Parts: sequence; structure tokens; C-alpha cells
Amino acid sequence: MEQVLLVRYAEIHLKGLNRPYFERMLVDRMRDALRPIDAKIEREQGRVFVYGIPAEKISEASEKICGVFGVHSVSPTLCVEKSWDAIRNAAIELVAPDADKPTTFKCFAKRSDKRFPMTSEQICRELGHELLNAFPSLSVDVHHPVLKVTVEVRQQRAFVFTKEQRGVGGMPVGTNGKAMLLISGGIDSPVAGYMIAKRGVTLSAVHFYSYPYTSERARDKVVELTKIVAKFAGEIELYLVPFTEIQLAIYDQCPSSETTVLMRRLMMKIAERIAFNCRAQALITGEAIGQVASQTMDSLACTDDAVTLPVFRPLIGFDKEEIIERAQKIGTFETSIQPYEDCCTVFVPQHPVTRPKVEQLRASEALVDFEPMMERAIASAECLKISQFVLD
Repeated sequence: MEQVLLVRYAEIHLKGLNRPYFERMLVDRMRDALRPIDAKIEREQGRVFVYGIPAEKISEASEKICGVFGVHSVSPTLCVEKSWDAIRNAAIELVAPDADKPTTFKCFAKRSDKRFPMTSEQICRELGHELLNAFPSLSVDVHHPVLKVTVEVRQQRAFVFTKEQRGVGGMPVGTNGKAMLLISGGIDSPVAGYMIAKRGVTLSAVHFYSYPYTSERARDKVVELTKIVAKFAGEIELYLVPFTEIQLAIYDQCPSSETTVLMRRLMMKIAERIAFNCRAQALITGEAIGQVASQTMDSLACTDDAVTLPVFRPLIGFDKEEIIERAQKIGTFETSIQPYEDCCTVFVPQHPVTRPKVEQLRASEALVDFEPMMERAIASAECLKISQFVLD
């Protein structure tokens, strides 16, 4: 009798002839998540099994796998030989800790190996009988059981489990291209990166800082946010780009009401050039319609005009409370609300334009030769490779 983790996936089942590729990518991402734990991972008939995990590491391993995009759920499972006695004994062992007080249960069975002498219905009926005899505190509830005792009889072995932990779902990272996340120190952009990574997209990220107007602590905050997102998205290349020269030029030489939108346009241009260099196919922002002056429909149109790559805005229809709930769920919220300013919060105009025109923004941008400034900013950028395990 061996403890293993039974891993289920959902959306990958829809991939037809491409399914083996997605399954391999899922296994690779699981290996990445379990890197500190020595474990063996096997695919078998719509399931993934993780063997060789020390008993004291089962809970930790299950938690890590549940955070892998593509995983629907995980069950700590007893793996036994395909005999009725072994299945019965495993079920009794699993149910015993929950049977010290009155509770309800129901048995489920799936028999992939049709050579097994008992049908799924017979397994459920006989196992229920055995559990009732072993634990007088149990009673059957076929509609809303507290305990769900499940048996899967497969080609080589049988698996018995009573618990199921939900995973994050989505698609394995690396199956749907690469995109560049514009990450600030705020609440929204880390959530946006998480949501796009959940669709199988590999992330790079770019952050703009304005020393001495922003501090080292603001930089450290962004690094920590990226590391939290990397727990789900895998390794992320984070580019730290100096923006002070450009920001001061906008402030000194362009119409004050347009400074925020002009700043966003130039950030997008720099992010796009870095994206081209690292072969990213899209940009990602945390913008939502109407949240601030630079996120009106007109302002977003002016921002998009600055680049040729598609811009993904997964939070576009969210209100702030919804975004905060997502941030709390993925663990970025407490870091995001640390009071260290980023460059988006300095030099904010008192009366920002809310209905800018593309032609006017282009004309204002042409007042300054930003090209050499952008080249210097990109040349001075620092690149960090960040994962949940390693920060280089």
C-alpha cells in the first residue's frame, strides 16, 4: 500500500489529437512545481499519478500541484494491488479518522480494467456493506454525503481515496505563446498577469521606475509581486526600466493635462520593443474601463495607437472589488497595498484629460524627440529571472 497523488485535468480533455502535447506540458509544469521534492510522475488514461512522495510531504506536494495551471483537482490516494481485500482494507484505513463520530458516506467506483471480477456497482455495494460493519457511526446518504469513498480500478493497480482538493484549472503554461506584462506595484497588473498565464501563456514582465522619485522599496515590492505570480506562471523575466528622463521630459515640454496618457503611450512603446526582443506576441495590462482618467475608452484607444502588438486587458470589465478579491485569492493583495509609490503615481496632473484624441496625442508626443531617450532606457534596463524557487 503506497500513498500517491491522483491528479485530474479538465479542459485538456477537449484537445483531440493535440491532447498528448498538452498532457506532456502539464507534467512538465508539475515537475517544475515539485522541483524541491523528489517524486515520480506518470500519465495513465486521463489521469496523472505522482509517486514516491514522503508521507510528511504529501500535503505540501498536493498544495503545489493544485497551483499548477491545467490541474482540475488532486486527491491523496492509496495505491494498492487489484484485489478485493486490498481495496477494502485501504478504504477502511482512509475512513477510520473520520468515523469517530456519526457521519454520512457514499461509495463511488470506476472500473477501467473490465477484467476485474466485480462491476462498479458491485464494488460500491460490497464496500458500503464492509464500511457499515466496520464503523457503526456511519450511515449512507446518496444525495449529500459528508464522505465520498472512491475506488478506481485501472490496468495495473487500484486507487482508493476520500478527499478531493480543487486546482486552479486553466491550461499548462507554455501551450499558448508568450506575452509581456506591464507590471506596476499596484493591485491590478499582477492579477492581469495571473489570468493570462492561466490560459497557458508564458509571461515576461516590464516595470518602469523613476529614481529618485520612487524608492528601492518600490522596486523590491514589484520583484516580490512577480515572485508571487511566478508561483503559478513559472519563471518570469522581469525587465526593470529607468523612466525618469522620459517622465521629466513629458512633464516639462508637453501639455500638463495629457501627461498621464503620454506616459502610458511611451511605456507601451518601450514594452513593445522589449517584447519583440524576447519574442513575446502581445502586451498585458491591468486596465479596467473607467477606473481612472487614463482608462476611459478614449484614453485606451490613444494608448493602443502607440503599438502594433495586441494588448490583452483581462480585467477590462471588472470593478475594483472583484479585482481585490482575485488579488487576495492569489496572494498578491497584501504586497500590492504596501505604501511605496511607483512612477505612475508621481507627476499626476491635477486635471487629466479624459477624452483625448489620437491626433492631438501624436502631435504632443512629436514636441519632444523621445527616440534617444527610449533607446537609453532600454539599454539601461536590468533583467531579473524570477521563479518561486530562484531569484537571479
